[in-house]
Amino acid sequence: MKPSRVFDVLVKLVDTNWPAFVWGPPGVGKSAVVRSVANERNRSVIDIRANLLDPTDIRGIPYVSENVARWSPPNFLPKHGSGPGILFFDELSSAPPLVQASLYQLTLDRKVGEYTLPDNWSIVAAGNRIQDGSIAFRMPSALSNRFVHLDFDVDFEDWRDWATTKSINPLIVAFLSVRRHLLFDFSVNVRAFPSPRSWEIVSDIVVKFKDLKDAEDVLYGVIGEGATIELLSFLKDSRISQIFKKLIENPESALIPERLDLKFALISYLVSSLSDDRVLSATRIILKRVEPEVGMVLVRDMLRLRPKSASLPEVLEFIGKHKFDITL
Repeated sequence: MKPSRVFDVLVKLVDTNWPAFVWGPPGVGKSAVVRSVANERNRSVIDIRANLLDPTDIRGIPYVSENVARWSPPNFLPKHGSGPGILFFDELSSAPPLVQASLYQLTLDRKVGEYTLPDNWSIVAAGNRIQDGSIAFRMPSALSNRFVHLDFDVDFEDWRDWATTKSINPLIVAFLSVRRHLLFDFSVNVRAFPSPRSWEIVSDIVVKFKDLKDAEDVLYGVIGEGATIELLSFLKDSRISQIFKKLIENPESALIPERLDLKFALISYLVSSLSDDRVLSATRIILKRVEPEVGMVLVRDMLRLRPKSASLPEVLEFIGKHKFDITL
């Protein structure tokens, strides 16, 4: 499932009280989706790193009251009256089998020992798969059967939508729009590899280092050598950043790249920066200058990421002139 589908499914599942497990490789945004779901449903999140638990941590500590042994539940479990929330067990697949087994009763019966999970709380877990090269233990069948399992797949369009809201450097978005396979290029044999998480780090580095040549050795340690070389090559290609900036400063006459891949990179650059009034103003003019097929992509991206663009005269004129189906 692409991230937006995982989000939509979880938004509905949290109301059923059936626990869900999100499976996926490292660095793709599993935890972020869970937090987005919580924000969407106005729920708090208790984030528990399952791989740091001991088997006895969930049940709590025994004590004697009136000659009867009772259990005092851990403080990290949600209390009754605390409001709706999501109890999130992250890295559950990397927790030892005995820790996973300690969750049997809580995930199915919503209770453990003398503790009962409040009705307005849901259980969501996440973890890596064995083939992802991370520490991962096979989940016991009895626990596995208690979850609704969701496979998390990387999707560029979803990532671009997210990157726009998070102000990821538009040059990074532009680069990945023409090198989409590099959004996530996982290898168990290297320390640093491209992932949605590592590109966010790269975006911050690009902002801090005025001369990317000075950051080259740092980027190697974030996305690996191959992706770094391609990124630097892209940014140096006809001084791409200068071309884009000149178009924003002088959209009526500045050079529009002739190569198709750079045109689509330009679209990503513009759309990811539409919150800037100067970029929006330039985009309205550039829309009149590009070929219809390029303009169609620009309009669709504008409407998907900035729905209010539908009221712009240039957009309405383009749609009417070319009679494109702009169903999103």
